[in-house]
Amino acid sequence: MESATSLAISHDIMLVILILTIGMFSGKLASWLKLPDVAVFIAIGMVFGPGLNLIHEPSGSLINQMILTVGSVFILFDGGRNLKLSGLRKVWITLSLLSLPGVLITMFIVGTGVHYLFGVDWSFSFLAAAVIASTDPASIIPVFKQVKIKERVRETVESESAFNDATGSILTFSMLAIVMGSGSLSIGSMSWDFVKTAFGGILVGIVVSALFTYLSGHVRRGILQEYASIVMIICGLAAYWLGDVLHVSGFMATFVAGIIWGNAETFKLSLKTKEVEINSFAENITVMMRMLIFLLLGSQVNFGILGDYFWQSLVAVLLLMFVARPITVLLCALPDRTVKWTWQELLFMCWVRETGVIPAALSGMILAMGVAHAEIISAVTFMAIVLTIVIQASTTGWVARKLGLEVKETSG
Repeated sequence: MESATSLAISHDIMLVILILTIGMFSGKLASWLKLPDVAVFIAIGMVFGPGLNLIHEPSGSLINQMILTVGSVFILFDGGRNLKLSGLRKVWITLSLLSLPGVLITMFIVGTGVHYLFGVDWSFSFLAAAVIASTDPASIIPVFKQVKIKERVRETVESESAFNDATGSILTFSMLAIVMGSGSLSIGSMSWDFVKTAFGGILVGIVVSALFTYLSGHVRRGILQEYASIVMIICGLAAYWLGDVLHVSGFMATFVAGIIWGNAETFKLSLKTKEVEINSFAENITVMMRMLIFLLLGSQVNFGILGDYFWQSLVAVLLLMFVARPITVLLCALPDRTVKWTWQELLFMCWVRETGVIPAALSGMILAMGVAHAEIISAVTFMAIVLTIVIQASTTGWVARKLGLEVKETSG
């Protein structure tokens, strides 16, 4: 007779096999339809989850949490690896404004809408808005793997999605403390939490990646050069783990670690001898993670809860997409006169603000805690995931072409 442990392991292996198999065919479908694969993955996940009930993994299960966390780590690290420090230095003002006051602006606008749409008190309304106020790197970075746009726009949007994770998380936990009656809104406390969480994550990412990059990229003392691909995996996971242990932003640490790794030559190190191998390996890993994450997210959409709050959730997310995001981008990007953003670039940034893994995890945690009206947060979060990924992600390439921001790949 099989033990409970062996049955659980068998179930987890079967789940991964099923998702990756479905994912490969879904990826081909996305290629034929010329759509970003994350949009197709989440749509197919809804078919095989609540539709056919073939994938029914609870959001709170260990395997689900492992996939979301590890997958996000690899996607974030790879996103950072493909950014250039020189580009980030040019857009740092816009990036800072989007990642700090930008999240607050979004939370205020959406929270006001939630208050009047659902008739709940202000503290809960702002909690619901805080969950979806930040953009999601695990959703945005994969889209830009397939849609090639002007570099400074890509770097700004990708970096914003990583950096504002800390702001969104701090706001969520601060509002949660108020809703649960265990705290009060303190600007000083929130500011210190942000400094500790965000800058602590940056420091952890720099230290961890500097060590592993040195061991892989130094000409004479790079003793692990032949294992560069494996070291890269350890580097990303170690940055997240250490950040989590130290109670700073693990995702921030991972993203920064990827930036350091991808800019090794800036620090007089070189990974060029293994560049082709590393790029191929990283691409395959991130594709698998996209399949696992977004098929699972699609399978966990609760149409019952969505149905109960359909119209209110729809209006709240439309407010997020068509009011809060444009106002946020205009208020945070227009003041940056050093970059001189064009209106085409600003319009593109207004359209690209996918919601995905991190808001889903926060929503699941709040639901598991039994917070009053948690079903409303769940409905608004999944509506945001479905609309922003299925609609916005799938039209990113079209919007980029219409605005003249798409970069054609040269052959040869």
